[in-house]
Amino acid sequence: MPASSPEPQRPAARNIYSFAVTSFFNDTASEMAYWVLPAFLASLGAGPAQLGLIEGIAESVASFAKLFSGYVADRIDRRKPLVVAGYFFANAVKPLLAVVTAWWQILLIRFTDRLAKGVRGAPRDVMVAESVGKERLGSAYGLIQSMDSAGAIAGPLAAMVLLARFGMRSVFAAAAVPGALAVLVALFGIRETKSGRAEDVGPSRGGSAVTNSSAELPVSFYVVLIAVTLFSLANSSDMFLVMRAHSVGIPVALAPLLGIVFNLTYTLGSWPAGWLSDHFSRRGSSRRWIAAAGYLIFASVYFVFGSAPSRLAIWLAMAVYGVYYALTQPVLKALVVEIVAAEVRGRALGIYAFFTSVATLAASLLTGGLWKLYGPAVAFFVSAALAALAVILLVTAARSSVPPEEA
Repeated sequence: MPASSPEPQRPAARNIYSFAVTSFFNDTASEMAYWVLPAFLASLGAGPAQLGLIEGIAESVASFAKLFSGYVADRIDRRKPLVVAGYFFANAVKPLLAVVTAWWQILLIRFTDRLAKGVRGAPRDVMVAESVGKERLGSAYGLIQSMDSAGAIAGPLAAMVLLARFGMRSVFAAAAVPGALAVLVALFGIRETKSGRAEDVGPSRGGSAVTNSSAELPVSFYVVLIAVTLFSLANSSDMFLVMRAHSVGIPVALAPLLGIVFNLTYTLGSWPAGWLSDHFSRRGSSRRWIAAAGYLIFASVYFVFGSAPSRLAIWLAMAVYGVYYALTQPVLKALVVEIVAAEVRGRALGIYAFFTSVATLAASLLTGGLWKLYGPAVAFFVSAALAALAVILLVTAARSSVPPEEA
């Protein structure tokens, strides 16, 4: 269909809903397997060292794949094949966990899974940006993130039922069902986007937004990138939150419930947060204020975990923690797309994902080292302080930043 079609809203809405449903099924499959993996590795004779190696390699390759796919997304006319292939390979290898007999086989599977995720990430986000107008970016990313986190609730719940009745390998085999549904929805539901709608999302430089990659990333993007990277150095693995909860008396058996509490607020808050950021943007305010509020909530949660006044406080902080995710994940993506030129959206999203991923990996090393040397309180207080500094940078250093078309 030509980009000048008089009925652009129907395919646009179809794409957003298709991406949302795909994200739900895909994350359901991923979370079914993820939470069982440590115990499954132990049953094969592997331990924390092998788990750390597997996850470290897997997440590292995902980081570099995100950077690469961002550049590719700006240079190709058809992004749907890349997105569908990413979903296909990730979900094709997960069920193979049901038949593995050695930990190195799990490494190969996780490597493929994370590589596929990294490859599809930036092209998918660019397609989302091309499917809606600038005034609906936050709502679009928020809806998709909400469905993604809903899958993070459905997956562990399904895994718990299967574990109780059939054992660990059944969980991996059953993950093939939502995985296949994710691929089918992506294949038949998503429509290819064209550069004809680029002017609705970001500034145009007169040429094709897909093939013209000569535009430079603005200073405002790098300011946001520095703030987000600084924050990411505070954002260690959520497993540290679980460990801290256990150290103050919350039983290990309730750890999955902590995750469900957090994901419930994350799911319920993502779309409203995205909509709110659109409303702020239309009124001339920046999405930065919404993201900064999320960072401030993160700092508060980590301060509570550091002081650990009571088990009730930990439960309440975990619920509020989901609000931080809702206020930052979809809003920051919309902010990145909003402040860069249309023809470099993929590059910007890829760089953003790469730096945040690498900094988050470093954050876990930093938190683990501080915990070992000085105890959990210091580790969490340092993270809270870094997050507070990111808030200050985000709302002050970038105050003069405006989208290129408004400069």
